[in-house]
Amino acid sequence: MGSWRGWSPIIPGGDSGVEGESMWKKRETMEAEERAVLAPFAVCSADSLGREIAEEPHAYRTHFQRDRARVIHSSAFRRLDGKTQVFLNGTGDHFRTRLTHTMEVASISRTLARALSLNEDLAETVALAHDLGHPPFGHVGEEALDDLMEGHGGFDHNEQSLRMVSGLEEKYPDFPGLNLSYEVLEGLRKHERRFESPGGREYRHPCIEGQVADLADEITYYSHDLDDGLESGLLRPEMLGGIALWAEAIAQAKREMAGLEPVRDRGYVIRCLINREVDDAVMESAGRIAEGGVKSVWDARDCEGSLAGFSREIHEKNAELKRLLFANLYRHPEVRGVHERNCELLRKAFFHYIQQPEKMGDRFFALVGKNGKERAVCDFLASKTDRALLRWHPGD
Repeated sequence: MGSWRGWSPIIPGGDSGVEGESMWKKRETMEAEERAVLAPFAVCSADSLGREIAEEPHAYRTHFQRDRARVIHSSAFRRLDGKTQVFLNGTGDHFRTRLTHTMEVASISRTLARALSLNEDLAETVALAHDLGHPPFGHVGEEALDDLMEGHGGFDHNEQSLRMVSGLEEKYPDFPGLNLSYEVLEGLRKHERRFESPGGREYRHPCIEGQVADLADEITYYSHDLDDGLESGLLRPEMLGGIALWAEAIAQAKREMAGLEPVRDRGYVIRCLINREVDDAVMESAGRIAEGGVKSVWDARDCEGSLAGFSREIHEKNAELKRLLFANLYRHPEVRGVHERNCELLRKAFFHYIQQPEKMGDRFFALVGKNGKERAVCDFLASKTDRALLRWHPGD
């Protein structure tokens, strides 16, 4: 075997079949490849608006690849495995957790980004980080913390995700948080009405990669929450008879698979539903980009409306499916009732630590003087998994 010291990186456009060349590539080569293949409105890694704390670039990873690794290796990311998506964590072998949901969002984000010639690494990183701020017990837990924080800034899991990556996550000695690139943080701020770049430029929307990650989240919870609802038995196939998307997915599945049985082959039907959503999202987004004359990243940010989205037809059909999920799954007593009972424990823990904040430990107790007692306790509890709170008792 020859020595690697004689190898050289593949240069875009070069003859990679020449003996002696290798698959070793430096960051600069990857950045050049991005410029060669990405759309003019995609964010190239080399054009990132930077990090809050300046760092030397990595030799073998682009800025967004580095961000992705930081998210995946964070404690907050690992804790997602212990947090509810729909059903209480641990109540079923196949139910999704907040972690598996996040991974599915990341997968669909890459598909959408690839189809639109966007930066896949950036879209995936936004997707991987988008739920890091979710508290225990799903959206009911979020509502409970928002009530408890009334008069103290409230609670929103999107804002909490930003707090997590910008300061609460402790991993690096040189800076708080993960010090992610501006574009990743921009994608996490998806619900803000106005944005301002580090240079003071105001604009309307996050980059398209951030918009794509948000769209992938929507596709994922429509399809996979439906899948979990059917798995649980709380949703039954006959309840979906009037849902257009479900009927279309079954019809497509039967065209593709001879002898398909919708109940037995539910996974294949869900696959067809996802494909329908993704295909519509790609075609509609591509159409909006073309009609808007979008030629640059700043064109995309300054557009009047979002560039990533569904057609009116699919938007209306999604709304129909969403109404069914809320009425028959999210608000079902066996789902919401369990979470509401557990949130009583969350409330007790909140007031317990308000009275004795030192019991949170040095890390979060130090935040009391910085952010106020209520916010420090909220950060502490939002960081807990379902299991950790269910094991909690006032003596802790």
